[in-house]
Amino acid sequence: MSKATGPLYCVHFRRRRENRTNYGKRLALLKSGLPRAIVRKSNKYILVQVANFQQAGDSVVCTASSKELDAFGFKAAKNNSPAAYLTGLLAARKALKKGVKEAVPDIGLNFASKGCVLFAALKGIADGGVAVGISEENAPSAERISGKHLSEAVQKGFAEAKKNIEAA
Repeated sequence: MSKATGPLYCVHFRRRRENRTNYGKRLALLKSGLPRAIVRKSNKYILVQVANFQQAGDSVVCTASSKELDAFGFKAAKNNSPAAYLTGLLAARKALKKGVKEAVPDIGLNFASKGCVLFAALKGIADGGVAVGISEENAPSAERISGKHLSEAVQKGFAEAKKNIEAA
């Protein structure tokens, strides 16, 4: 067979072909005119950013990674619900210092299931003082966020880190 050519053949944008960007969803978020609270997860870490749209490219206002939680006394794994909540709380504190009071949640191409790690990070942003439009029924329970399903050391580390982040 030859290469597909003709009026019906359309090559999509590279990031769409790679399943990295949903441009329809991105446009809907940008139309709000508010900064985006971007939450991404990897196998080891949680990353939270607050970004503004600019014509030349997005400008990141602040960034918080779960790698930073060691400095606040959280020594447990960095990809669970307590770590996501604390990372969101840290990002909210940084965003408030930069003057961001409201943001639109952006979870990218991740699947939004009730009580997932992404919503734990968004709840941390909301509890930190930045108005993010998420419903309480989608966020994980308080027991899950505080790490009661994990070991005693994680619970102590969570309480200490939360206190240190709120004091900073």
